[in-house]
Amino acid sequence: MAAVPALPVSLSGRFKGSYAYFTIKDRLPQILTKVIDTLHRHKNEFFEEHGEKGVEAEKRAISFLSKLRNELQTDKPVTPLEDELPDAALWNKYLDYQRNLPNGNGEPSWFQSPWLYVECYMYRRIHAALAQNPPIDNFDVFKEGKAQNFFESQEAIIALCTYFQELLKNIKDLDEKQLQEELFKLLQVSLWGNKCDLSFSAGEDSSQKSSPLQSLENMVPYILVDDMEKVWSLLVNAKKNGTERSNVRVDIILDNAGFELVSDLVLADFLLLSKLADEVYFHGKSIPWYVSDTTKHDFNWTIRQLGSANHMWMSRCGVNWEGNLKKGVWVFLDHMFWTLPHDFSNMSEVAPDLYAELQKSNLLLFKGDLNYRKLTGDRKWEYTVPFHQALNKFHPAPLCSLRTLKCDTQVGLKPGQGEQIQASEPEWMVSGKYGVIQFDAGL
Repeated sequence: MAAVPALPVSLSGRFKGSYAYFTIKDRLPQILTKVIDTLHRHKNEFFEEHGEKGVEAEKRAISFLSKLRNELQTDKPVTPLEDELPDAALWNKYLDYQRNLPNGNGEPSWFQSPWLYVECYMYRRIHAALAQNPPIDNFDVFKEGKAQNFFESQEAIIALCTYFQELLKNIKDLDEKQLQEELFKLLQVSLWGNKCDLSFSAGEDSSQKSSPLQSLENMVPYILVDDMEKVWSLLVNAKKNGTERSNVRVDIILDNAGFELVSDLVLADFLLLSKLADEVYFHGKSIPWYVSDTTKHDFNWTIRQLGSANHMWMSRCGVNWEGNLKKGVWVFLDHMFWTLPHDFSNMSEVAPDLYAELQKSNLLLFKGDLNYRKLTGDRKWEYTVPFHQALNKFHPAPLCSLRTLKCDTQVGLKPGQGEQIQASEPEWMVSGKYGVIQFDAGL
């Protein structure tokens, strides 16, 4: 058997001038500053709810976060977690693993270690700052930003819900070609919905202002890998080959709340109503994560907001989606693994229960950049390396990544494709302007 080629190096802040370097140097401290400001702004609320205890907890959380910001900016070693939260032991074990890497740079630190690791670690430390300081331990420092993104994207959400409800009126009359066209449209809306990412813009406004459907045609040239045909034929064949009793299941591994989540919910409902799928499982984050990632609270809040909206089609969507959850054809899960620092190639070992859950699916849709980074190990891959190879044996089920590019790792391109764009657009991998709909059939 041919030797397995060595994995390329991880993206890291040690490469001065790289996107990882600037993220750690500029964007991560900005995000921490915003979190500290958010806590300051809520001081009175903490006092009203919890009295002096709330204010004391807020002060402790802020000093914890200020210390964290200082450690980051001065490239201090990464320290073990000192909290008693259920995942702390796994994090500390991962720190030992980083310490003992044969090609590592000694003691893991903010700029020397893999970017993916230290960035995840920062969000876990933000969580600890609150979790260790009751009575404000359940406060989501990112909640306001996520709600704001939702409300600022109202017009786009109304346009999408309206389009979708109109589509449903005659969905039964669509032939196969028309169904395929609608699936492709909604996959693209879900892809470009991924532009609405608050950690990418360090929490600045990134809402979807215009109707996403109008611009789809113009965006096609920016889809660098388009495997929508493969997704379609997989779903159609799953239906044809299934027995009466076997359900076709699609899993969506979510990314951002706000407009992107609504675009994912529309896609999920379309899969059910077009009979391409019988059930959809959503996977969210169990703690606040990467500024705008979807938690269970965000998921339920979004559906409630839609249901109570005074716009007919928005509220129709919300009410129907509540119904999907009650009937059990939609299921929300939030496994701890999604907020660990591990690549997905470690999942079968670190979270065998989650891996087994994903194996029950006919198709896994991975939303967004962070999921892509974890799928491919966040490494300096050659652009033309096959996606299957970069997945490094992570093959629980056929999967497809819907991702707009916001960091400098990308695989599965045609020879010369990446270089050609690079020549005219040096920032192409980090601008969020390009996207992929990239499929892997599994084993």
